[in-house]
Amino acid sequence: MHDSQQPRDTAGDQLPAVRTPPSVVTQRGPAERPAAAAPSYTGGGAVGRLTSTVDRLRTELTRAQAQADGRALVELAKGILVERLGVSPAEAARQLDTLADRSTLSVLELAADLVNQASHDRIADVAREFVASAGEPSVGVRLRSAETGMLGASDVQAVAESVLEHALRPLGAQAVAIWAANSDQSLTLAGSAGFAGEEALRWRHVPPGVPVPARRALTDRAPAAYASLAAAGLPSIGQREFGGGRLALPAGAGGRITGVLEVCWSGDLPAQSQSLQRQFEALAELCATALESRPATGSGDGVDQQTADLLELVHGLQDACLVMRPELDAAGRPTDHLIEHVNPGFEDFAGRPRSAILGARLLEAYPLAAEPGGLFEKIEHVLATGESFRSPAMGLSALVDGVPLTTRARVSISRHGTRAVVIWRTEDGTARVASLLQHAQRLGRIGGFEENLRTGEIVWNETLFDLHGLPPHADPVPLERLPAHAHPDDGHTIGRFLRTLLHHQRPASTAFRLQRADGIARHIRVVAEPVLDADSRITAVRGAYQDVSAQHWTEVALAATRDQLAHTEQQAAERNRLALQLQHAIMPPSRGPLDLHDLRVAVRYRPAEKDHLVGGDWYDALALPTGQVLLCVGDVAGHGIEAATGMVALRNALRGLAATGAGPGQLLGWLNTVTHHLTDNVTATTICALYEPRTRALRWARAGHLPPILVRDGTAAELPTVSGILLGAIDQADYEEGEIRLQAGDTLMMYTDGLIERRDRSLEQSLDDLLAAAGTADGLTELDRRLDHLLRYSSSDTDDDTCLIGVTVR
Repeated sequence: MHDSQQPRDTAGDQLPAVRTPPSVVTQRGPAERPAAAAPSYTGGGAVGRLTSTVDRLRTELTRAQAQADGRALVELAKGILVERLGVSPAEAARQLDTLADRSTLSVLELAADLVNQASHDRIADVAREFVASAGEPSVGVRLRSAETGMLGASDVQAVAESVLEHALRPLGAQAVAIWAANSDQSLTLAGSAGFAGEEALRWRHVPPGVPVPARRALTDRAPAAYASLAAAGLPSIGQREFGGGRLALPAGAGGRITGVLEVCWSGDLPAQSQSLQRQFEALAELCATALESRPATGSGDGVDQQTADLLELVHGLQDACLVMRPELDAAGRPTDHLIEHVNPGFEDFAGRPRSAILGARLLEAYPLAAEPGGLFEKIEHVLATGESFRSPAMGLSALVDGVPLTTRARVSISRHGTRAVVIWRTEDGTARVASLLQHAQRLGRIGGFEENLRTGEIVWNETLFDLHGLPPHADPVPLERLPAHAHPDDGHTIGRFLRTLLHHQRPASTAFRLQRADGIARHIRVVAEPVLDADSRITAVRGAYQDVSAQHWTEVALAATRDQLAHTEQQAAERNRLALQLQHAIMPPSRGPLDLHDLRVAVRYRPAEKDHLVGGDWYDALALPTGQVLLCVGDVAGHGIEAATGMVALRNALRGLAATGAGPGQLLGWLNTVTHHLTDNVTATTICALYEPRTRALRWARAGHLPPILVRDGTAAELPTVSGILLGAIDQADYEEGEIRLQAGDTLMMYTDGLIERRDRSLEQSLDDLLAAAGTADGLTELDRRLDHLLRYSSSDTDDDTCLIGVTVR
């Protein structure tokens, strides 16, 4: 042999390594397979010979298809060798034969192995995994043969046949179906193989919501496996012929599912090993590629590309749209029209849901369409002639609870292939009104009825059966038997209602307690009116029942709440009255001038305008046994009886502590301890001042309170701020003292925050206003008039109580 014809083993970096199986495989290539045994004649004569000829031709056709797929796989392997080794096609063929002899593999198996190693795709991974675990090289051959068959297929039907023949039959499967997933959640049979006769035609389209295995695989986005389809009780293609194992796998790539691969067995489902699952997943990817790149076969009258385009157009319309297919009799005349599709914008003018229209026949959904000149006649004319129909105001009718409902709409009818497309737009909004009425009855728990007193016929709507706790097929309850279904105590009320309605022939209404058959009692309100004939004789009664149980129990709860609220308000008013009495007993709203040594003291107290805001403001002016004068003002946090009692406790405690002769800082320290330990969560602010008449010295301390104001020579100013935390905040606190020497004619004012607080401005701005008002009031000679002036022109708006002390040095 010439050197150029020797196998190039040295080019290991170019040629993929070829594995050697543990056992020798004697199969060679498609051309080396033994010829099929001669067919045996099972019958005599011409018929038997013809049958044998058909069987032989079918066998030869199958072999030819397999050989063609095998040749395509071998040609792929040759192309890899040409690219890797840089040789000619003829030399690549000789290299392939030589490598097959050395590795004891058939040419076809070696070709599949080379393609697997070169492609690095899902099929290659599956083949390597299976060979590593079982040592069988046929997996790669089967998958690559299926892939090459797909490459040469013209449609998905041919892809299904190739997948079944090359990849699934060796696994024991008898049939396969490839479903295309549509945007409306329906399924289209794009291709199938192994099923008998008209089975594929019967399953050409699966509407949305049908629980087939393929639907579950799409919904779960995962394989759906059934050990026995018959035991699962699910409908699917080939369910009578192949009722055994069934496997449905979502077919897609890149996160987008385009269809489903469904595999059928007549026996049990094979054990799903990891390697077997990988093979099925690889086949599903092949099917997804086929669905994206090839058209569906379109069996019979299935959904072809033209119909798919029509449905896509219909789904984009805003008006109500129906796609119908005629149903023909033996003579070819249409007997009805099947409503195959309705678009998302469809609203039935009778208020029914889309599911009640989709899949129904026209005369079932709209019986009155059969009237002369009606919708059925117009559709028949359009399908027969191809002439489109347009009407700006066509009458459409439907039956709702046996009552005709008519509306006028703009209607357009056109022919598309064998189908009719009907588009309408209602003019008066009857559909929306009817739908709103149904929703209002449901939400309001209202059920309507009509009772024919002459024939005894009673018509109830669905809500009324639900109110009475009866199934829809039960007999309605006539009015004369209503007392038997009511609480015994309500018999007289119902009797008066029936006399007014039936005897006096006037509209009537009443409320009663309905005793249902399931033992539940409901509070019902019924309103009805008589229907009179031309002679003013009553012929029927129509009306409505409404479940007012929720309203009744709400009224009961509301009445109880009102009683409780009234009791609470009474208690609160009593507490506020006691607090106000207590406050006024200790601190009257106004107090005339009081002379303490050389001081004239006047007090003003302005309570809150609302009684429930009775606060804890307090004041005191007292001559002590030491000869000093105690001046103080304070504000207990909060309102009501708690604030009033806290104020009393602090005022009396400070009076007692002041008798010790201690300074104002020490007094506030002791008062803080009392507030922290001996009161119930009370906090307060205060100012305590001691005046020495002999020296006219004023010593003072503050606990979180606003500083006093001194008016001297017509000018008002705050006293210097001294530090001090509010009372009751901490256990021990120190309070800084301030001292000033007063002069004759000076006026000192101490107040609570209710005098200056405003919601719309800062405290500093309010203090500036107070200083300006105090300086203006200095022109008034009487102290009482000065205090009244400050209260009158106070800028506060918080409706808090206010305490003001004025002290003038004579």
